[in-house]
Amino acid sequence: MAKYVFVTGGVTSSLGKGILAASLAKLLQARGLKVTIQKLDPYINIDPGTLNPYEHGECYVTEDGAETDLDLGHYERFLDIKTSQANNVTTGRIYQSVINKERRGDYLGKTVQVVPHITDEIKNRILLLDQSKSYDVIITEIGGTVGDIESLPYIEAIRQLRLELGESRCIVLHLTLLPYLKAAGELKTKPTQHSVKMLLEIGVQPDVLICRTEHPITQEIRRKVALFCNVTPDAVIEALDVSSIYEVPLKIAKEKLDHLVLRKLKIKNNKAPELNSWNTFVQSLQSPKHQIDIGLVGKYVELKDSYLSISEALIHAGAALEAKVNVRWIHSEKLEAKSISDSFANLDGILVAPGFGERGWEGKIAAIQYARTQGLPFFGICLGMQCATVEFARHVANMHHADSTEMNPQTKYPVIDLMESQVGLLNKGGTMRLGTYGCRIETGSLASKIYGQSKTVHERHRHRYEMNNKFRARLQNAGLRMSGINPDHDLVEIIEIPEHPWFVATQFHPEYSSTVARPHPLFVSFLNASLLNRSNRVQKFSA
Repeated sequence: MAKYVFVTGGVTSSLGKGILAASLAKLLQARGLKVTIQKLDPYINIDPGTLNPYEHGECYVTEDGAETDLDLGHYERFLDIKTSQANNVTTGRIYQSVINKERRGDYLGKTVQVVPHITDEIKNRILLLDQSKSYDVIITEIGGTVGDIESLPYIEAIRQLRLELGESRCIVLHLTLLPYLKAAGELKTKPTQHSVKMLLEIGVQPDVLICRTEHPITQEIRRKVALFCNVTPDAVIEALDVSSIYEVPLKIAKEKLDHLVLRKLKIKNNKAPELNSWNTFVQSLQSPKHQIDIGLVGKYVELKDSYLSISEALIHAGAALEAKVNVRWIHSEKLEAKSISDSFANLDGILVAPGFGERGWEGKIAAIQYARTQGLPFFGICLGMQCATVEFARHVANMHHADSTEMNPQTKYPVIDLMESQVGLLNKGGTMRLGTYGCRIETGSLASKIYGQSKTVHERHRHRYEMNNKFRARLQNAGLRMSGINPDHDLVEIIEIPEHPWFVATQFHPEYSSTVARPHPLFVSFLNASLLNRSNRVQKFSA
């Protein structure tokens, strides 16, 4: 039977519960245990699918088509596993399920309340993840900050589960903050004490405290925190700030957090964590042999988490090439008014990111035209492929003013159009083309070289618009190669320009399936081409 680790957060948001959960899971997995992670989000949205990226960062998509919290991306990248709808639960889904049951009469006339009906539904979702009875440990991250009214039902559900399952099957890790007061020259423990007090008021005693800090924790501070928070000193774990999230598993391993968790859960495991490949990866990040400058063109660049999976996929691919990837964040809306050549000066490659809506659309097209005409390696993702198609249609295939019907419904050349399955849909949430679909790779194409021997690959999608098949022949005759096709619906998945040094765009999102253990080949190939471009540029300058 699975054992459960609950991760809560206190004092402030954005302390890194998701990274902590993924790092602990990595250590347990490296010991040979079967581990998975679940995220419980307190917001009332059904899922983050309709949220603006400025609100909640990127929306991560699982293989089964679930639009989920971005922390699920961390889980997959660290553990090299596939998550699903069951790994992300929101208050919206909890209440929707309870209300549907009430309407059906499942509660036999009982008054429906937060306790027990909402808390029972939360517990069911937690336990549902182990339906297959295949996991040794399930880590559940509770979103939000202890003390928030939204998270109270989740904390109450944890309290009940600890009573029902017993302490040897269920422990609580509380991530908190030890702020450093420069004027006093010391770390302060009072915020942590108050955070734990809030948990105790709800009836939950944390078993382990993980203290996020900018400065090392002394033994005196450990004893003080332990005394006032009712834990043993060895259960006060230092979480010192690091330069990369991928260093966190190594840091908490030195703190012996995995030993502590195994002991408290009464799991006998004497195997040392196998972290050789992880250490190699981190060393590549810390001591790169090369530098690459990539321009990431998007409309949400003010919040870097809007493109989190892309930036992490660049890190994975960079490490595989022993290169540090320097990302220049370029706002696509501002490109419409600025000099293109100034914006892209000294870049080794350009990546045009996904997005929705008209804002910044023309800026992305201008960026792609620059990359195409200047021979600069170009990678387009989702909307980036749609922009590339429009740019090629306008400036190469003589379809002047070609456009997407998302931006211009009256365009004469709708080379990008709404999918037939999307016509007439009223609900925005969960209705796009979502999840994994097949892509048949054309033999002899650049895509076939990138993917290797695979004739059909499977990638994740999140979009409503597609290349319009009515214009495929005209675009192909002008030199645009459709090197990846969905075999079930005859939809274009990959385009490339054979005469260009490296010009590839995909309708799918390859960044979702890039992990530390398996960098995505498209990102590796793109960065490799960018490295070659940098080398040629440096040689030309030197000459």
